[in-house]
Amino acid sequence: MVDYKRLGERIAQTRKSQKLSQEKLAELADITATNLSHIERGKIKTSIETLVAIANALNVTSKAAPHNC
Repeated sequence: MVDYKRLGERIAQTRKSQKLSQEKLAELADITATNLSHIERGKIKTSIETLVAIANALNVTSKAAPHNC
């Protein structure tokens, strides 16, 4: 089972380490900043397509993705 809160925390942590705003990451991932905010707070379940878009925008691979979420 996916821990969406933990997954969101990891996304936020990676975004911040790259000095990206939510608005910029959302633009790069082609989603709304509101949607990204909900994802980072674990408030919504999101599609694999959206997670892939976020990962691509952050330039992370599946090896860097959290396996225990």
